[in-house]
Amino acid sequence: MKGDRVEIVVDAGDTTRTYEVVASRAGRRVETAVRRGVVEVSEVTRNGSVVRTARFMATRVLALVEQPVPREDGSEKAAQTGRPLREDPES
Repeated sequence: MKGDRVEIVVDAGDTTRTYEVVASRAGRRVETAVRRGVVEVSEVTRNGSVVRTARFMATRVLALVEQPVPREDGSEKAAQTGRPLREDPES
């Protein structure tokens, strides 16, 4: 979703570098994958087309922090309060 972001902290020899991949438009999301020694962070559209990708050697990645935007869904509110979304009329 728009605003989701992933921060990647990479070892750059004597220092560290931080990179960010952000879902910049509505309907886009950020996906992460680790394959064959490479960490891949991609911004993806609703239909699955990759907009941009950042690739890093897995041995150099120190941290991968996913920071989703807080959702205001009714389902999450119910899970937090422990109450159902609607009352059962038979009760």
